[in-house]
Amino acid sequence: MDPNFVQNLHALLVQSTSNDTVQLKAATAQLNREFYKDAACIPALANIIASSPEQAVRQLAAVELRKRVSQNSGDFWISLKPEDREQIKAKLPELVISETNNLVRHSTARVIAAIAYNEMPSGTWPQLLPFLEQTCTSQQAAHREVGIYILYTVLENIVEGFESHLQSFFKLFSALLNDPESAEVRITTVRALGVVAQYIDADDKDDIKSFQNLLPSMINVIGQSVESGNETGARQLFDVLETLLILEVPLLGQHIPQLAEFLLRCGANRTYDAELRVLALNALNWTVQYKKSKVQSHGLAPAILEGLMPITTENEPEDVDDDAPSRSALRIIDCLATSLPPTQVFPALRQLIQQYFSSTDASHRRGAMLALGVSVEGCSEFMTPLMSQVWPIIEAGLQDQDGTVRKASCVAVSCLCEWLEEECAAKHAFLVPTMMQLVNDPLTQRSACTALDALLEIMHDVIDQYLNLIMERLVGLLDTAPIPVKSVVIGAIGSAAHASKDKFLPYFAPTMDRFKHFLVLTGEGEEQELRGITMDAVGTFAEAIGKEVFRPYFADMMKQAFNGIELGSARLRECSFLFFGVMSRVFGNDFAPYLPNVVPALLSSCKQAEHGEEERLTISNPEVAVSFASGLSPANAIAVTDEAQVSIDDDGELDMDKLLDVNSTICIEKEIAADTIGTIFAATREHFLPYVEQCTIELVGLLPHYYDGIRKSATDSLLEIVRTFYELSQPQEWQPGFSNIVPFDQRVKELIGHIVPSLLEMYESEDNKKVVSSLCVGLAETTTKLGPAFLEGRLEHFANIAIQVLEQKAICQQDPDQDESEDAPEDSAEYDSILISSAGDLVAALASALGADFASGFEKFFPLISKYYKKNRSLSDRSSAIGCLSEIIGGMKDAITPWTEPLMDLFYRALSDEEPEVQCNAAFASGLLIEHSDKDLSPQYLHLLTALRPLFVVAPEAPAAKLNARDNAVGAVARMLVKNTAAMPLDQVLPVFFEALPLRNDYLENRPVFRAIFHLFKTQPAVLAPYLDKLLHVFAFVLDPTGADQVGDEIRAELIGLIGVLNREEPAKVQAAGLTAFVPGQ
Repeated sequence: MDPNFVQNLHALLVQSTSNDTVQLKAATAQLNREFYKDAACIPALANIIASSPEQAVRQLAAVELRKRVSQNSGDFWISLKPEDREQIKAKLPELVISETNNLVRHSTARVIAAIAYNEMPSGTWPQLLPFLEQTCTSQQAAHREVGIYILYTVLENIVEGFESHLQSFFKLFSALLNDPESAEVRITTVRALGVVAQYIDADDKDDIKSFQNLLPSMINVIGQSVESGNETGARQLFDVLETLLILEVPLLGQHIPQLAEFLLRCGANRTYDAELRVLALNALNWTVQYKKSKVQSHGLAPAILEGLMPITTENEPEDVDDDAPSRSALRIIDCLATSLPPTQVFPALRQLIQQYFSSTDASHRRGAMLALGVSVEGCSEFMTPLMSQVWPIIEAGLQDQDGTVRKASCVAVSCLCEWLEEECAAKHAFLVPTMMQLVNDPLTQRSACTALDALLEIMHDVIDQYLNLIMERLVGLLDTAPIPVKSVVIGAIGSAAHASKDKFLPYFAPTMDRFKHFLVLTGEGEEQELRGITMDAVGTFAEAIGKEVFRPYFADMMKQAFNGIELGSARLRECSFLFFGVMSRVFGNDFAPYLPNVVPALLSSCKQAEHGEEERLTISNPEVAVSFASGLSPANAIAVTDEAQVSIDDDGELDMDKLLDVNSTICIEKEIAADTIGTIFAATREHFLPYVEQCTIELVGLLPHYYDGIRKSATDSLLEIVRTFYELSQPQEWQPGFSNIVPFDQRVKELIGHIVPSLLEMYESEDNKKVVSSLCVGLAETTTKLGPAFLEGRLEHFANIAIQVLEQKAICQQDPDQDESEDAPEDSAEYDSILISSAGDLVAALASALGADFASGFEKFFPLISKYYKKNRSLSDRSSAIGCLSEIIGGMKDAITPWTEPLMDLFYRALSDEEPEVQCNAAFASGLLIEHSDKDLSPQYLHLLTALRPLFVVAPEAPAAKLNARDNAVGAVARMLVKNTAAMPLDQVLPVFFEALPLRNDYLENRPVFRAIFHLFKTQPAVLAPYLDKLLHVFAFVLDPTGADQVGDEIRAELIGLIGVLNREEPAKVQAAGLTAFVPGQ
């Protein structure tokens, strides 16, 4: 080795450690130019690690040596003479043992790992493992620390080839996990096990068992780190734990109850550091999310909730972005509610809420209200029948003497309004005045405005009686409230406009005048948020009052939206894109002149990187990536190449906080941009055609994105593009069945060929239920629009998606801890029901497009769908199963005949269901079956009439579901009358039938109703004579020109013809009913 080469290299490394930037840059350039391209730098750097007196230089030499060893996939290292390589391999282990500085030791250990990566696969370093085993079992703790750290770094780099050694490693690790002297040994051993875990295969039963035997000791080590306040060690260990949780191999399965109990104990211990408690609670959150089948099968939810409730009573930080144990606890309650069946969560939680709310301690009452609020999303359907017991708690909370409890109660009301619209809207007489009162209180002002915003969004016509009071109070706050409150106030004004529609007109111009100075704010943070929310509200105004009233403001508001894009804020760009979408819907073709500026902005957003070095980052688990900013994701979920400019801490570890600073606001902006593309094409139609190709290419490119919101938006927009492009091709009306296919326009065919394969490819690995649900609904809508031609060559793919979801075997439904031979549990989370319902929509669309050709498919789907109608299934499952079958009958028509009896048996059971929503669907389905089946069902008419009869008894103020059920029961009877009048006991049926008219809720059922009336007038007019006055009143109601269309053009024409006939026979009665104007020729 040339001594001058080593000496000059050493001098430049010394210069590189200088604080002088000029010297540093000069040294770096010279090193890269004159030294690092020569393989001789490798032994030289090794020599410097051994000989340099300066610790900083030794560490830098080790970092650079690792890079050179790994350079060109190891070719640079291999280019050294074998004897030089052997000398370095012999020298480095000795250096690590003798090195006194921890930083240099760890950096040198990573050099050994890099060499092992090159040498171990070819078996050219047989001395390494014996050395490591000897070092790990040394009597000296410092040697053991070095040994396990080298082993850990080697395993990080290369596990392949070590499979045969795993059992001996497990024995070694078993001893090291209980090292009596060194916490560092114990911690590094857990980290090494975390690496090994990623390479254990599901078939390696012995390795799984050996690993699981070590879990209690691993959990003990995590506990020791938390208890001793070792934050660095604890963070590293929780990272390992979170990695184990997301692995598909069920390593943790049998220990989940103990793990949950341990994490809860750590999270609840107020003597521990708050940050470490948050880490423990975040790990518990991941346990619930990723091991939910074990949490469910062991019934852990009640015990977890009992442990979390005391934590919810702790103080919350002022800053909404700061984490704290109380917030983590509420996050877990939310996760339990959305991940598990509500039967396992809400009964236990309700008891705890009642217990805590009755406490004299205000913090307990506050915790109870917040827990109630976060649980609503996942338990809303289950809660609905229990709301009479929940409302007294809410009402008491809103009037509590303690301001923090009132504030928490406002938060709960916001959640309730989002998920239980009807129940909250019905409480307007209490909620609106109470919220207006709380808006005046500075302590509750912001939360009350947020709750009022959510309430106004769902009030519809009821808002009329409050509108003046609401606007007066809210507009007044625009002068006095701080900026964060103003933002919420403006959101509430937007919701008031949304609910009141054209009744908002008197307030529109004055409010716009008040808003104008908010639309030109340019300050960062709160000002930008206020500007963005104002833009959102103005868009809502336009939809409420209509384009002609809004037109004078249109151009100026578009100008402000474009200005917002230029300010460099992701939030303002998002608001501008939403505004563009609304304006395109309101103005349609009139929006077209803006497309040359709008579309490039949307595409530019879709193309931007979320991270400065995004192309150099690889996400190994896409689902966790979006959680980075919240600190809820495992650090191991991301790998970084050497080139990424990420700082290394003094342990040679990546600075994960900087790395995980993925800009989630940009992800949301991209999500909105992708969604807006489809909205604008649908609104501007042929004007958008020049941009279709470019937008399609960009959206297809977003389908593999790691953020599920972007994948969902891209999916929705791509299918919207297909539907709109098809409509613009002036297609012929399609007929069901493959024998009636009308070929697509060639351009439509090519577009579909570009989009659909990419969507199917995305589905193959899609692990997010919302994205799969959206795909199913989008494919259903597109199939319904395009007909059987869309299914050519794709039917099997679409059917398989529906089959997998209904069998609960789609990727997004899989749980690695569930035995493949086991059926999925019937009691499931409410979110799961949404996915099942979406798959049902897809099946119904296939039946609609294929008609009789769907018969073979129905044989497969019938048992899959009908299994969701069982008493222990959720309301959503039961209702959507019957609804899906009714739509299939409507699509297949008489081809449904072979399944008439099993279907009818199922519908009888559903008609006696305790829920009116299910009864409603069952009444509709049984009517359709009678209409379309060729089997004579008249012998069952009396049985069916008996089953339908209770649905006719409904109080005027009954819930909408009961009113809908009555209308569908009327429709079912109408279909029976048309199918076989002779089998109906008319003297008993007609009085009840006509008493239920006119229909007030489901106007679509007017079609069978009037077909039955026309049929009776033609075949048995005498039986209608006693009911003529009633019928004329019904005719006048449905023909009222001031109301909505209730019957459609075809029935209206026939009805007017019938009125003409009746006028010749009973002119006085026709006149008395106010129908003279409809008499033809009058």
